[in-house]
Amino acid sequence: MGDTEWVRRVLVVEDQPFMRGLVAEALRSAEFEVRACASSSEAISMFAAVDPDVLVTDIDLGSRPNGVELAHVAKALSPGCAIVFLTNYPSETPFSELPAGSTFVNKGSLDSVDGLISAVNSTLVELAVTVAPPLASDAAKIGALTRVQLDTLRMIAEGWSNAEIAKQRGSSIRSVEKAVSRTFEALGLNRSPSVNARVAAATLYARTFGWPVPADSDT
Repeated sequence: MGDTEWVRRVLVVEDQPFMRGLVAEALRSAEFEVRACASSSEAISMFAAVDPDVLVTDIDLGSRPNGVELAHVAKALSPGCAIVFLTNYPSETPFSELPAGSTFVNKGSLDSVDGLISAVNSTLVELAVTVAPPLASDAAKIGALTRVQLDTLRMIAEGWSNAEIAKQRGSSIRSVEKAVSRTFEALGLNRSPSVNARVAAATLYARTFGWPVPADSDT
């Protein structure tokens, strides 16, 4: 391999094991360097290490964040990361919030893996990948949080649901909902209906501390 040859890295996120393996193998055969995982939280935890040129993700991943939310996190961390949605949804019409420039591929419309490779290659944009440094305003917001709110923010960044947070804390879902709402309010994330507060909070945490390594919520 020449020194100037570009090794193209792709992160595949698919909750169905068979499809995940199929997509990963197809991309490897096209000389991509591939990492594959089953959930957004797992993808987020490995994102910096993989530093992907392309994110190939299903939309429905069986848990939150879903593929669309993951794509926005990926774009916040790495603006040059290309996005390909590989999904059973027939069209992108219901998803007006898809990142600009992303490609939508229906699984059922693919006649062969060549169609997937073509979609990935056409979406791929060779741009410098940078992670935005923490902003002064971020530090001020984080510094104003209580210890409970900061702990809540960390769990949100790990991809935990309110139910998982309640289980970890031994408290009710209702009390966790209040804690999450207060955390969002303290961060100024409850003021715009167009903002996904959970994704924005996780991204804010990542810009300040880096993505946390997910803990086992069952312990």
